[in-house]
Amino acid sequence: MKRISILGFLLFLTAIPFFAGEYYINLMSQIMIAAIFAASLNLLIGYAGLTSLGHAVYLGLAAYISAWLSTKLGLGHATTAPIVLISTTIMGMIFGWIALRATGLGFLMLTLALSQIFWGLAYRWVSVTNGDNGISGLTRPSPFGVDLESSSNFYWFILIITTLALLAIARFVKSPFGVSICGTRDQPRRMAALGFNVWMIRWITFVVASFFGALAGLLYIYFHKYIHPTIMSITVSAEALLCVIAGGAGTLSGPLIGVFIVMVLKNYVSAYVERWNMLLGIVFVLIVLFMPTGITPWVTSHIRRFKERDK
Repeated sequence: MKRISILGFLLFLTAIPFFAGEYYINLMSQIMIAAIFAASLNLLIGYAGLTSLGHAVYLGLAAYISAWLSTKLGLGHATTAPIVLISTTIMGMIFGWIALRATGLGFLMLTLALSQIFWGLAYRWVSVTNGDNGISGLTRPSPFGVDLESSSNFYWFILIITTLALLAIARFVKSPFGVSICGTRDQPRRMAALGFNVWMIRWITFVVASFFGALAGLLYIYFHKYIHPTIMSITVSAEALLCVIAGGAGTLSGPLIGVFIVMVLKNYVSAYVERWNMLLGIVFVLIVLFMPTGITPWVTSHIRRFKERDK
């Protein structure tokens, strides 16, 4: 049943360019980019039990580094992409080393503080980031000569990258190391007593999450061809956090569902409802009240109950 649903979802995504207009193609491209970002945050929140409010820093760092290398140094996309991913992941290593000195509320505050430092730099370091004006005039890559300026071509590009990224994350969390991550979340003292290095397991998870956050940032700058300091704001981190919690933390499909709800409300419903933020708040309140574990666990549990009744 699960394989059939996944196959149906992939068929739906591959069919969109054939029946949907350019607006919906672009909307789905944004949803897939946001899905990678939310899935990377889910590694920390859902599997490692580490709530972060500074994950947007990797999204922003990757985008800014890519934009700066392209506009200031004139480097091509084939050169900038690996530099962006490696440099942002290295920053994730440093941030993780600092933030994981604390747990719980202390960890949350440290991640928030680190992100706010870079958010402030994005505004104030005008010679590098162009401040509040942002960096524009960027281009999309042309892998194997394919013009990604076309919305349809870019959609296929994003679909391939998103599929590979989500498969890699799924493989990571289902591996023996992924099981140890959940162990550090549920029983850190017992894991330490069994000889596991709890800090190292969490740090590696933090680094992997920063890598996929950087990947989302790279795709973000390719899509928008513009970058502004607001990408590093606490609002972006909190929005991703809500997506993970609403969809179901610690599940593979949960962040995807949460992202879909948020992006549809933000980009589609907002055209008809002036105070869409209030509607979004109401939706999340209802989810917390009636589906405290998230949409995916709630649906899964009801399907299981329905099957048990049939037996």
